[in-house]
Amino acid sequence: MALLHGGAQIRPTKPEVLATYLADRPWASDGEIEVLGAYRLEDPDGEVGLETHLVRTADGTVVQVPLTYRGAPLAGADPYLVATMEHSVLGPRWVYDGCGDPVHVAALAASVLAGGTQAELVRELPDGSSSVVDPSVRVRGTGHEAHPGSVGLVDVREEGDVTVVVTSVGDLLVRRVLDEAVPEGGPLLEGTWPGVEQPVPLVVLRPH
Repeated sequence: MALLHGGAQIRPTKPEVLATYLADRPWASDGEIEVLGAYRLEDPDGEVGLETHLVRTADGTVVQVPLTYRGAPLAGADPYLVATMEHSVLGPRWVYDGCGDPVHVAALAASVLAGGTQAELVRELPDGSSSVVDPSVRVRGTGHEAHPGSVGLVDVREEGDVTVVVTSVGDLLVRRVLDEAVPEGGPLLEGTWPGVEQPVPLVVLRPH
């Protein structure tokens, strides 16, 4: 389950963070962006927010941006720090590229290998009530293996418009540009969002 805080104020906003981050990415065009939606995965310890955004850039390309939100800096992860935020409920948040955050990588590998889906979204309101929120992006892993448990994050490298996350269970190929190409590899995480009913490959696991 992913808990959303209804009425919370965040500065800078998520669209502002995404626009700044994408401005100097070689796989994203400059200009205005449109956030199409997002999906969340679940941190078993409930400490780290795991959210991947789908964004349409100025030239019409849809790109994928996984982010993590932490209540304290992640040791050794300065190269993956995207921004810092101030959340009116949670306080200061450190925002990282999810490809370099071991909690996100473990959740992603588990979703791919064990056929996981997006986390359930629950919005908590200031009056103490809560409600389930429909996800804007739905994802599903195609693997049928047991949950891998601990996953070691070994390395992260860029290969064109794909970020390769080397782990102890294989290479996670995070497709930054969601075009019509069908990547080769093993099990994958696929997703749909408003206007896109045919599942699109988002992440592919390439066995070692």
